[in-house]
Amino acid sequence: MKKLFLSTLIAIAITSGVSAQKAQKAIYYKVSFPNAVHHEADIEITVPAAPGGTLKFRMSRSSAGRYATHEFGKNVYNVKASDPDGSALIVKQTEGDVYEVATHGDAVKLSYTLFANWTDGTYASIDPSHAHLNMPAAFMWLDGIDDRAIKFEFNDLDKYGWKVATQLKHEGANVYSAPNFQYMMDSPTELSAFKETGWDVVNPDGKKQRINVTIHSVDDQAVVDNFGKMVQKLVLEEKAVFGELPTYDYGEYTFLDDVYPTNSGDGMEHRNSTCIVDPIEKVGGNEIDVLSTFAHEYFHSWNVKRIRPKSLEPFNFQHANMSNELWFAEGFTQYYGELLLVRAGFHTPEEYTRTVSGLVNSVLNSAGAKKYPAVEMSRKAVFTDAGVSIDPSNYTNNFLSYYLYGGATALALELRLRSEFNLTLDDYMRAVWLAQGKVMKPYTVPDLQNVLGKLTTPKFAAEFYTKYVYGIDKNNYADLLAKAGFILRKAAPGKVWSGLSTTPIRGRSGQARTVGTVGLPITASTIQGTPLYSAGIDAGDVILKADGKDITDAASFAQVLTDKKPGDKISVAYTNRTGAHTTTVTLDENPYFEVVTAEKTGSTLTNDQATFRKNWLSSKVK
Repeated sequence: MKKLFLSTLIAIAITSGVSAQKAQKAIYYKVSFPNAVHHEADIEITVPAAPGGTLKFRMSRSSAGRYATHEFGKNVYNVKASDPDGSALIVKQTEGDVYEVATHGDAVKLSYTLFANWTDGTYASIDPSHAHLNMPAAFMWLDGIDDRAIKFEFNDLDKYGWKVATQLKHEGANVYSAPNFQYMMDSPTELSAFKETGWDVVNPDGKKQRINVTIHSVDDQAVVDNFGKMVQKLVLEEKAVFGELPTYDYGEYTFLDDVYPTNSGDGMEHRNSTCIVDPIEKVGGNEIDVLSTFAHEYFHSWNVKRIRPKSLEPFNFQHANMSNELWFAEGFTQYYGELLLVRAGFHTPEEYTRTVSGLVNSVLNSAGAKKYPAVEMSRKAVFTDAGVSIDPSNYTNNFLSYYLYGGATALALELRLRSEFNLTLDDYMRAVWLAQGKVMKPYTVPDLQNVLGKLTTPKFAAEFYTKYVYGIDKNNYADLLAKAGFILRKAAPGKVWSGLSTTPIRGRSGQARTVGTVGLPITASTIQGTPLYSAGIDAGDVILKADGKDITDAASFAQVLTDKKPGDKISVAYTNRTGAHTTTVTLDENPYFEVVTAEKTGSTLTNDQATFRKNWLSSKVK
């Protein structure tokens, strides 16, 4: 029995070893560009050791870093399947983005044509100048096979003079790999004649990591090298926030920047890289504007890619991914992206007041923020994060971007930590990094509150989260900003305001369309609390007269208000599908604020204010 038992164990071990080896055979993608001039790629997927039963190949409907749904399947066609010897297999399309192969052998090949002509952080684009590949938009995948290694063979590089920029591991020649499905989908790849610069950064443990900047643009190498030095300053400021760089999987982090006037501007974070797309002619002369996106996206290599919301882990590529935490993941990153430009010396404190003004106005003057908390706005990302729809929404009244909501929350917490606890938001981010991010422990909102409670007091953390994260209370920004010698005041005191918005109506093609009538058409929902809203005017109405004067456009309406004062009433005649109407609009004072330095108002900074401002906004690089 003992001998038989040992033999059985050996047999099981051998069988298990063969099965494990079989299961670990890499899925292989061949990517070729015979028709790049017409924005097409030919893609072939080889699945060795294919699992039994029906194979389900999918195109994604969401993308890493995006939270809304996208129909990538629309740009895939000529889908075919075969055995390795070329014998055709039956492929059945069961959904818009799903293809099934029911009968097959031990290995299967699937091929298709990809059309790609949109350059941003989500989609893909192909032309003779480059192949800009965001993976969910470009590559079908085998459902249920998440742990296998994946290899890519990028062909036609010499034909077009392309190089490869990616966080995928270089295996040699034109072959690159990912350890698993999630990593593969998080690895944007740029094939082009990009220019590159880079440098090493040493962590406190003495380990060096490489930072690469690749730029596909018309800029010469000198511009790229100079811009790289600017990025290096930002990288060091961001490192100073957390005390260290993350451990990048292959010892490198790569910025992938594509620059061209017809691009769709965007930035998208990834684990060891970021995809940045600039709709400008070149980097040279636009460095500071470009740096803003670099600052935001690089901060994500800590906050969101490693300080990871539990709601996004693992990321589901079959539908939109909803999260309560985006006010922190995106909003706090928004705050730091702009703050770090000041610390690195690219913006002055006075220039920074415009950023602060935007954050404060967003929470104090947004109809959405007055009614809904930050966590609820985070959940709306499934509709608002570059989601595609053609019908109007009521976002002017029920939504505030979680970028702005979270940025304003971060600003308030920063100032309160500094004034009430002699701590900083950097201290908080570092504590969250050590508790959740560095150990890759996905977090929930209560986890964030718990970390704040340990850093300050449980009472303070509970109150802050109850009022400003789960609730709709607003911090006293005027008092908080005054500690740094910043003055919050009305931007246009005594000036009247109607709340008029003239966003153009969009047709099915996305193009602005005209309204076939005279007068001033109201083309977007009026905002709750504004004079026009209170007077019953809304989208679909056309203003014909105001205060007895004919109205032809927004300028003529504004002219009527030039000699008015807050509290004045004007008669407005308008028409809509129910006929002609007259209403009375009671004008208000413009509610928007501005933030200025005390010096700009003629005041002198106190020593405490000067010290507070310096400690907040000065460089933290030692």
